[in-house]
Formats: sequence, structure tokens, C-alpha cells
Amino acid sequence: MHRRTLLTASLVGALTQGRRARAADSLRLAVGQKGNWDTSVAQLVQDAGIFRKHGVELDILYTQGSGETLQAVLSRSAEVGVGGGTLGAMGAFAKGAPLRIIASEATGAGDLFWYVRADSPIKSLKDTNGRTIAYSTQGSSTNSVTLGFVPTFGIKPELVSTGGIPGTYTQVMSGQIDVGWSAAPYLLEAVEEGKIRIIANGNDVPSMRGQTVRVNVAHAAVLEGRKDVMQRFTAGYRETADWMYSSPDAAAAYAKFAGVPERMVKRLREEFFPKGAIWSDKIIGIDSLMADGVRFKFIAAPLSKEQIAQMIQIPGA
Repeated sequence: MHRRTLLTASLVGALTQGRRARAADSLRLAVGQKGNWDTSVAQLVQDAGIFRKHGVELDILYTQGSGETLQAVLSRSAEVGVGGGTLGAMGAFAKGAPLRIIASEATGAGDLFWYVRADSPIKSLKDTNGRTIAYSTQGSSTNSVTLGFVPTFGIKPELVSTGGIPGTYTQVMSGQIDVGWSAAPYLLEAVEEGKIRIIANGNDVPSMRGQTVRVNVAHAAVLEGRKDVMQRFTAGYRETADWMYSSPDAAAAYAKFAGVPERMVKRLREEFFPKGAIWSDKIIGIDSLMADGVRFKFIAAPLSKEQIAQMIQIPGA
């Protein structure tokens, strides 16, 4: 009898574990700019197992920026897009794309910076008339910032899409582009070594300081058809924000993943990405986003309250 009881208990345990294993739902993510602090959330917690506690397994595809990220979601090759430019997402929605904003991914643009070679004659953005200034992809937060540089500084540069950070750096150092872009902590070592000079920061555009500049998005059909999975995904994402700022394991894991010195992580969190910047259940600065959207021609006119309510649907907010 005792042996039969043990066998029954073992069988029940095995079946329970099997059900739990099968309960893990796969979610395909398109993530912009591999290795940035804010876009590393999914990879770090996937490795740490936090999402598994919520029954979600992530299949991560990295892109060169917002344009590719949004396209991956709209084509259904990814179900969630991480780190898409807010204005790009708004513009796609306004044109009828079945896109929904499901989270604020980054508020403020203090992590983004623009730089020149150390021997460049350019000292500030005011020296860039007729020069080339880089941004990642169309509709990205770097695209929005560079568009904002123009009226803010009264300049007439040529804005050029250069893709990711490594490729942009190569183009700057080889003289193909005058002003490159990066995101902390990438290229801060090059600054320290005197190879490049920072001439501008994303928050130099006043309207960007209080805006949600990057968002997470989902296809409308995915948000509607996989509500439970999306709820668990956002719960895991929220838990991750606490972990990334409270656990020493997070700093070490990020340094290893991003290939940067661990000493940079402390500076990154304190100077460029305070905790509130990478996660919020609220899209900040809607009015100024609408104004910039119209000014930079992402949208023809401000969205109505009904349109905003349809576009922004944050699970569990």
C-alpha cells in the first residue's frame, strides 16, 4: 500500500510538472538595438528565468531600430516589438496599421548622444549646416531627436539613417558621416580614450525630456487573441525593472551580455537611466508627442481621445 501511494504521488507530481512545462507560452519579440540597457530587459530576464515564473518563454529577434521592429510586428514575424519610437508607432497607427502600444519602454532621451571624431572641426550642433547627422532608422527615437535638433538649434543638416551603433561608428571614423549617434554605455569608452567627442544629448531637445520616447507594441490581433499571455508578459516585465536596479546579479549579467565593463553599469543607472525611465504603466507627454508628431509629419493631425484609447492598451495598468 505504501509503495502504491508513493508511485501515485510520483505520477501526480510528474503530471503536474508536465502541465507546468506545457503551460509556458512562447512569445516572439522583435527588439531594437541589441545590448542597450533598456532593450536588454527581455534577454537578461530570459537568462535569469524570471519570465519562466510567469509561464512565458521568449523567442528574441534583434533589429537595427524602430522601423524594422515595427515592421516585424505588423508582418506578424514578431508578436511584440520592444523599443520602437513612439512617434513612429503613432504614425503607423494613424495610417491604419493594427498596432497597439502596450507599455512605455523609455521616458526621456538622456541615454542618446551624438558625437564626432576627435579631430572634427565640429564643436557643437550649430556647426552642422550642410553636414550629415546620423539616426538609426525611420520612425525611431533617434529619428525624432534629430528632427528636433533642426528647429531647436536653427540648423540645416542632412539627416541620414545609419542603422545600429557599430555600423554608425565605422561610418563616422571613416569620414562617411560627420555626426554619429550612440546610446549609453556604448562608445563611452571611446569618449574616455579621446577618440570621439560628444556634442549633443537627446534631452537637448526640450520636448523630449518629459516624453515617452520609446514604447513596446503588439499587433492588435495578438493583444486581443492572447490576452492572458500578454498579461503575464507585462507582469514579468514589471518584475524585471525592480530586479535590474536591485540585484548585483543584474549588473554582472548585463556587463557580460553587452560586452561592457561592469563599472559602466553603475554610471549607466545613475546618469542615463534612472529606474523610472525604463518602465512605466503610463505614456508620458501625450500632448507634446502629438505636437511633435504633427510638426515632424508622423501624423497629419492630433489623434482624438477615442483614437488614443484604442492605440494605447497597457495590460494590467
